[in-house]
Amino acid sequence: MFLHLGGEVVVPLKEVIAIFDMQSTTKSKHSQYFLQICKEEGFVEEILQEEARSFVITERLEKSSKNGKKTRKTIIYYSPISALTLQKRAGFIDDIDKF
Repeated sequence: MFLHLGGEVVVPLKEVIAIFDMQSTTKSKHSQYFLQICKEEGFVEEILQEEARSFVITERLEKSSKNGKKTRKTIIYYSPISALTLQKRAGFIDDIDKF
C-alpha cells in the first residue's frame, strides 16, 4: 500500500513512521529545533512551494553501492496536505477504532 503526500510524491506505507500536524507541533520550541536540525542535516524534502500543513517522517532501507550493506535513510517530507487527511488515507484512523 502507498500513501500520496502531495505533488508527485508517493511513499510505501511501511516506510511511514509518523504523521504530524505542522501548526500544532511547531508551537513547541523543541519541535521547532528538531525540524531546524533535520533541515540543516538534509533530511527534509519539501514537496511543493505551498505552505506545509503537515510533515511525515519516513525511514527506508537502502543498499550501499560500496559494500552491499543495508543502511537506514530518514526523510522528512513537508506536505501541503493536512495530517488528518494523510492519516485517513493511510488507514491509521480506521485502525484506532479496533483497539
